[in-house]
Amino acid sequence: MDQKCLQREWRSSWRTDRQDTNRNDENGWMDVSEQREERENPVEGDDQLEEEELHVKAQESEKADDGEGCSVSFPFMPANSDHVVFVRFTNNDKAIDQEDANKYDKNSNVENADTYDDKNNEEDSDSLPVRSTNGERLVVACKHTDKGVNKDYDKYNDDYEDDCFVAASISTDDTGGYEKDFTFSGLTFRGEEHMMTNASLELGVLNQELEEGEEEDKNENEGHCSFDDSDDFDMHPKKLYSDPAYPGMVFEALENMMLYSVLTDMTIYTEDGHQFQVHSIVLAAVSYLIQKMVRQKPRQERFITLCLGPEVYGSGFAAVVEFAYTGNISIQNKDNMELVWIAAVNLEAPRVLELCREMKQREQDKETGGHEDKKRISAEEHMNDSLQHIRQLWTQRVGCDVKFEAEGRVFHAHRVLLVASSDYFRGMFTSGMKESRQESVSLLLVRAAMFDSLLHYSYSGALALGWDCVFDLTCTSLQLQFQTAFSLCLNFLHQEIDAYSCLDVVSFAEAYGMADLLALANDFILRHFQDVSVSPKFQDLPVEKLKKYLQSDSLYVPSELSLFKAVMSWIEAFPIQRLKLAKELMGTIHFSLMTFKEFNEVESITSCLRFDASNLYRSLQKELYSSFSDAQSNVRVYLPKETLVLVGGETINDIFDKHEPCREMWFSNSFENHIGLVKRVEWRMLGTLPEKPRFSHGVGAIKGKLYVVGGRHYYGTDDTMKSTYMYDPMQNSWQRLADMHERRGNFTLVTLNGKLYAVGGERDSGVNMESVEVYCPNTNYWSFVYPLDQALSCHAASVWNDTIFLSGGFNSQYQCLSSMILYHPERGSTYLADMRNNRAMHCMETLGNHLYVAGGVSCIADGSMVDQLPCEVYDPVADSWTAIMPVPVPHVGSASVVLEGKVYIIGGYCHDNYKDTKAVHRYDPATERWENMSRTPGPNAFVAACVLPIPTHLRK
Repeated sequence: MDQKCLQREWRSSWRTDRQDTNRNDENGWMDVSEQREERENPVEGDDQLEEEELHVKAQESEKADDGEGCSVSFPFMPANSDHVVFVRFTNNDKAIDQEDANKYDKNSNVENADTYDDKNNEEDSDSLPVRSTNGERLVVACKHTDKGVNKDYDKYNDDYEDDCFVAASISTDDTGGYEKDFTFSGLTFRGEEHMMTNASLELGVLNQELEEGEEEDKNENEGHCSFDDSDDFDMHPKKLYSDPAYPGMVFEALENMMLYSVLTDMTIYTEDGHQFQVHSIVLAAVSYLIQKMVRQKPRQERFITLCLGPEVYGSGFAAVVEFAYTGNISIQNKDNMELVWIAAVNLEAPRVLELCREMKQREQDKETGGHEDKKRISAEEHMNDSLQHIRQLWTQRVGCDVKFEAEGRVFHAHRVLLVASSDYFRGMFTSGMKESRQESVSLLLVRAAMFDSLLHYSYSGALALGWDCVFDLTCTSLQLQFQTAFSLCLNFLHQEIDAYSCLDVVSFAEAYGMADLLALANDFILRHFQDVSVSPKFQDLPVEKLKKYLQSDSLYVPSELSLFKAVMSWIEAFPIQRLKLAKELMGTIHFSLMTFKEFNEVESITSCLRFDASNLYRSLQKELYSSFSDAQSNVRVYLPKETLVLVGGETINDIFDKHEPCREMWFSNSFENHIGLVKRVEWRMLGTLPEKPRFSHGVGAIKGKLYVVGGRHYYGTDDTMKSTYMYDPMQNSWQRLADMHERRGNFTLVTLNGKLYAVGGERDSGVNMESVEVYCPNTNYWSFVYPLDQALSCHAASVWNDTIFLSGGFNSQYQCLSSMILYHPERGSTYLADMRNNRAMHCMETLGNHLYVAGGVSCIADGSMVDQLPCEVYDPVADSWTAIMPVPVPHVGSASVVLEGKVYIIGGYCHDNYKDTKAVHRYDPATERWENMSRTPGPNAFVAACVLPIPTHLRK
């Protein structure tokens, strides 16, 4: 079956069972996003819209009768000048669009920019591209026509603020907004209340729309299309996924389009001879004057021409254009900012004025030695604000120049923004296709609700995703080549996959050839097989796929009984067809690993089936008896995706009379379930540490690489190390990295945001430290950050919600602490609720939204130390501790990791008799019990551990 057939089959099977319950009498499926679109992007048919269409048709009829082109001018009078500024709207014919598209195709790189300028320069003019200070890239593409103008540029002073404001004569608002006067730096602007709201509130608006949509889902029967059991998805409400880099990507594309005059619809002239080709909607996001012109522009007109007053110079306006496209002004010297201020005042651009004011304040602070307290707004934040302003204009249908029809619904949009966000529309509107000359474009085989969501994404960078729409959105974003939206959909599928959706993800990934997504979904099924087996979709699995899962070494099940129940539920769904497959499927179950109680339950299950299973039960009895003699059937091997890696530590020497530092490295290749509750770990040798052995050190993993830091190589006072090594398991090679600034042993090493943090520790025997260092792999450099407020060693550390937590340890007097500290590299320590017991040389690991503490020693009243068997768990939200089941044996100076939702404690020793604890214990939060996994492979005390993927060739 080819790929297209798979896709059609998947779409058909995914929707067939739901069409009856989700069918609207007139339009089929209807989405909450469709209802939102009707509020924000109304279709043609409204009374107001009909009146506007009639008005436009009347104007077109008059123009046809007169036989003349349309040219409308609006005069503007600067407050400080006798000159009249004209705003001219011109309508160029369709041939110009084709010509511009062809020119863009011929000039798709910077090297041809000059040639392009020459071809477009029909007058005697000098090409004058305005560049940034570093001269590396064009900021604004403009032309300079020498008119012999020679004016004196008055030096800016504060008194000039009230003299250079241009008064626009356009004040109508055809979208229902009301006008409002406001003041900025002594200037009074008149603007619409709804035009430029605080963009930081936009995400809240999106969330509110999302909540409204969910509320409508509860109240409406004909909501979104859903899976077979719609109740399953009530547990999975929509989530807002966004890409913080999206505004920057869009405006970078818009800037490149502006440089080559692609889809530019506005020409602006300055009196000193500069000409600018820009996108009106981009300038409207920062300028009230441009926004008013765009609002007033007659619908049939496509191009705007604006002549600015003599007080506005080309370099000043070029900086405003640069800000509109990049969120920044590169040339910020005093003289240039004065010209920028004048241009911003004339254009009514408050954010540019604020940037000028900040620059002026910084200059004053430098002269007076003052300190700048106000946080600067970054270019990324400015671009995000501009995108949200464009979104507001779109919701009001201001400046929209194209209509799309999908499933009978009409959507309005800006061509230029779609070109910037979609390769599909870039080809449609810039490659000379017939759609580039059409005002209305029909989208075939595109669902209206999905296009509506992607249209909202183009203007916000956010997608409301849920299991009821994510598959269709992924298909549509792939079809229309919204690459960033497609990435968000894949992120959702990766992060939100669960037992009820994973089988749908597998079918979807197979149909569309998404290998990475397919591998992730299959891996999820194997590691959550028991939960998946009770989902409705499990009974629809093809037998070959079920056999593949049952025979996989990566299949994880808590017991063979759960596997038997899964197979029987699959057979019982279609007993007539599937009963003949029972013997083959039962052969994958290791009945010899069941207890007698579990096998009695097997008999109960077979006796309660809807069909006669007596023959099946008898064959199972024979299978049980014969399996006892088969050693291979007496163990189930589970191969985890990642492995436990043990590094260094102390081990007993060959004659068992003393401890010795160790260079060995081990990894857990597989886990074995034996008869009853017996479990074992298959340990394999990974290699040895370079140079010296080490213990009381730290290890961490970043991007599949192992980092080994600090520690001690022997027991002398000067044997503490500060060296750092990196191990690459793919290459099986070591690399020496930069040393820490200080020697450290008995410290903690945590990974946060791709960096390593070495916290506290011992400099030498008996000397604790409060310093903290951070290592950046990109720069290969250690640097100090905010220190602890007291010296600590033998403490534990873990990361939750991008925050470092520290528990217990020894202070400078070597007293055990019960403290819990939230540590921030820039702000230092914040003390939280104390543990129930003081402890040191213990473990702490993060699992879900809790931090688990186990092992170590405690100080009692007489100052002596005893083994600490009780364990506890910390809730960072409630700032509270709760006791959990104690560990069965002491684990002092042990290692710990979290693997596949369980906490592992490896090795250590007993403080009472100083004997090694040669055991691995695993805590399962679901059962709230500790399991004995096996013995340690070699080193026991002061070993370090982490989770690391190991290459396949080392695991065979």
